Amino acid sequence: MANAEASPLGVYLEYLAKGELAYQFSPEANVAVFYPRVICPVTGRDNLQWRTSNGLGTVHATTVVYPQKGDPYNVALIDMDQGFRLMSRVEDIPPLDVRIGMRVKFRVHAAEGDEPPYPVFTPTGAA
Repeated sequence: MANAEASPLGVYLEYLAKGELAYQFSPEANVAVFYPRVICPVTGRDNLQWRTSNGLGTVHATTVVYPQKGDPYNVALIDMDQGFRLMSRVEDIPPLDVRIGMRVKFRVHAAEGDEPPYPVFTPTGAA
């Protein structure tokens, strides 16, 4: 993919590689847009601006996955303070201790092999 660097996904991954959580913003709709895309899902226009999240959010929903092999882990929907939601996981605590309403902070899970970097979260300690 010769133009992968110019694609919205390519730009998003570049931000993650720098340790930043980027999202797009539609000035016409005045909404945050996430997952990266070419056009705004509200207006259908391609006027999307890149912004960087402050990395703070709140757990909206969570569940624990029990794989056949390996340790259980959580899957969580995180509402970011900037107005978008993403699916991720909360680390550094037991999966059953992740709670709806828990405040969390973003960090990057570094790229491994063919796997690109991706966002994960840790508790902030605030209620």
